[in-house]
Amino acid sequence: MSEAINPNLVLGTAGHIDHGKSALVMALTGKDPDTLEEEKKRGITIELGWAQLELPDGRKMTVVDVPGHEKFVRQMIVGAAGIDVALLVIAADDGVMPQTVEHVAVLQTLGIETCVVALTKIDLVDDDWVDLVKEDIRTFLQNTPYADARIVPCSNRTGEGVEDVRRAIAEACDEAPTPHRIAAMRQPVHHVFSVKGVGTVVTGVVWSGAAHIDDVVEVVSSGKKGRIRTIQVHGEAKEEAFAGNCVAMGLGDLKKSDVKTGDFIATPGAVRMTDRFDCYFTYIDTSGVGIPLVSGTQMHVAHGSKEVLGRVLFADEQVQLGSGQSCYAQIRLEEPLPVSCYDRFIVRTYSPVRVAGGGQVMYSYPRRRTNLGEDRLVFDALREGRFGDAVVMALGSARFPVTAFEVARLFGTDEASMQATLDEAVSQGRILTLGSSTKYFTTQDMQDEMLGILEGALKEFHEQHPAEPGMKKETLRQQCLPRLDADRFDCLVSLALSLGKVALNKGLVGHASAQEAAGKAHEEALAAIAECLERTAEVPPELAEIAQECKLTMPLARRAMASLCEQGRACRVTGDLFYDAQVMDRMKAAVADLCSREEGAGMGELREAMGISRKRAVPVLEMLDMEGFTVRVDDRRFLK
Repeated sequence: MSEAINPNLVLGTAGHIDHGKSALVMALTGKDPDTLEEEKKRGITIELGWAQLELPDGRKMTVVDVPGHEKFVRQMIVGAAGIDVALLVIAADDGVMPQTVEHVAVLQTLGIETCVVALTKIDLVDDDWVDLVKEDIRTFLQNTPYADARIVPCSNRTGEGVEDVRRAIAEACDEAPTPHRIAAMRQPVHHVFSVKGVGTVVTGVVWSGAAHIDDVVEVVSSGKKGRIRTIQVHGEAKEEAFAGNCVAMGLGDLKKSDVKTGDFIATPGAVRMTDRFDCYFTYIDTSGVGIPLVSGTQMHVAHGSKEVLGRVLFADEQVQLGSGQSCYAQIRLEEPLPVSCYDRFIVRTYSPVRVAGGGQVMYSYPRRRTNLGEDRLVFDALREGRFGDAVVMALGSARFPVTAFEVARLFGTDEASMQATLDEAVSQGRILTLGSSTKYFTTQDMQDEMLGILEGALKEFHEQHPAEPGMKKETLRQQCLPRLDADRFDCLVSLALSLGKVALNKGLVGHASAQEAAGKAHEEALAAIAECLERTAEVPPELAEIAQECKLTMPLARRAMASLCEQGRACRVTGDLFYDAQVMDRMKAAVADLCSREEGAGMGELREAMGISRKRAVPVLEMLDMEGFTVRVDDRRFLK
């Protein structure tokens, strides 16, 4: 298979200082991972080292060599964050040491399930001692995920057992679970520097996706974008790099000051910064004194190549955890991090600083809460690897229909991958969609609940206002489903309309079953108002008086009068003054007869000809002027 189909796994070393990690990496790869002058001078690893290991079957994998000294545990965490297979190095002349314990805690917490133990320096001890140390190691590992890890004796100095270690690593790679990685490219930045002719260069291990020459990437923390100009994988120029590759990428359009160690480089929009996340958390008391961890404790939170302060708040009233215990929790950060669902993280105590566990991200953009409710079922599904099920359940516990972008943000994944997951669930009939231009996703239960609330509100309205055809859409939204924005509510109303549950009448939303009664009331109001206008002829009352006389509500009276005007049976003069259309035609004929004369006509003549008072004549004549029927010159009017 190609690299693109089968992303490279990453091998990471772990173990106490001076147990031979770097020497073993050199024996396996031919490359000294210690490149700093100070590292060579002091004989210890200070920064992360990188190498490429070729397995017996020709596969290649990135090797991350981490520091073992207690002062450099932070660098060990950075290196271990992307590891798929661990190479735990324990010297035969020392056995299990303090940093061995702490490093295993880091590996365990990061969820690294596959481990090979290299028992180095066997040339310094006899066979009986090697057997004894192997028994001690097995005892030490019995309560960890590495209880059955293969222990391979070897010597970096003589070369004995080194090839056995290589074969054991190959077997471990076959057994290693395929890591869950989002489709988009993500890479934590371990180093950043400038190269003449290339520009800004960032290094690190690609966590997910693939990087290609000319791809646009963004610095997640700032949103600044650059284009990939060059890619090197272990010093070799490439056109592309995949998850698991140790890369150096030259970035155009970005200055060195635009990127710093601890940043993430990613496909634009793939992941977002967040100041809190939900997780499955495990506490490990590496101090050995048996102190429980209390909810709300401030800790150092390490993710990728960055460490920030945050508080660990246990979910569902969990007060404290003993060593080795786990629970769901929300971590609230003092500085945001670009976490994604399934990412692993480490926590260290505030002071003195020591590894104290960590866990796996569930939601990367949750609400501020510690009472999980139905989200517990979502998290259970995530931990069981049922990502599609988790997404469907997350929709069920949402407060309203959501877009693919909103679900992607919740899980901290890229929108394109989430869209594919949601579309598959729709095709399986597990979830539904609302809308067309903007597509919202929801469940059958939520849709039925929203339609029920909508119908209930309309039925209640019609019981209180039997003559009204419906409510304004915005009023209805605020009354029954204020959590939906206007666009989502429009989609719901459109669905209800297509299902025959509601009806629209001149912008008003009503229950379909109430339309017949409202229509009858409208027709009765229309007839009553028409009769009143015809009866009162040249001296009709204003609309409020008509409504009172006909015993109508003002909204119903206004709608009925509007219908009469649309039908040409009434004419609006001004405000709430209306005339019967035939009466208005008679008055216009009288006005036309007088105004057609050469000398035109004055107010007194016109008022007398129309048979109305001056108070009514003024608005009527002004209306005729506005219509262009007449034109006023000084105090006289002429037919236009």
